Amino acid sequence: MSEKAQIIQVPNTLRAKVGGKMGALDQAAIAKAEAAIADLSSNFGEWLLDEVKKIEAAQAEIKASGFTPANADKLYFHCHDLKGLGTTYGYPLVTRIAGSLCKMMDDEAIRLQAPRVLIDAHLDAIRAAVRDSIKEDTHPVGKILADTLEARVKEHLNAIGHKE
Repeated sequence: MSEKAQIIQVPNTLRAKVGGKMGALDQAAIAKAEAAIADLSSNFGEWLLDEVKKIEAAQAEIKASGFTPANADKLYFHCHDLKGLGTTYGYPLVTRIAGSLCKMMDDEAIRLQAPRVLIDAHLDAIRAAVRDSIKEDTHPVGKILADTLEARVKEHLNAIGHKE
């Protein structure tokens, strides 16, 4: 039994859609952008503290007014911002801890089921990391802390029957 295969070549129309070849990267522009980032990096510590103050204010609001949908959302969105900014500001450990808290609160339908003690533990861990300059998630204390918080979040989500 002899079968012949037919090869069909589909034209690559992507190049036409995006405008052809990209020009060579301007090394001077890249160097200028890197210098601008280096200049901004002197502000990273201050900006990180500003983000920590936002989560502290959200936590204080929860303690004062209760764990309401509005307060939970505010805390979640501040933590989500911190998750995205921690590594940029030189604190991958903060990104990891904030990510763990976000994982627990990602689903709006179960956000209010997040145990306050576990929320507070995450926020305390973020504050401690920043206060003590524990930047890397490979730091012995930071790693144990992040691993433990992530394990507790997983236990909580499993206990309420939430699929990860």
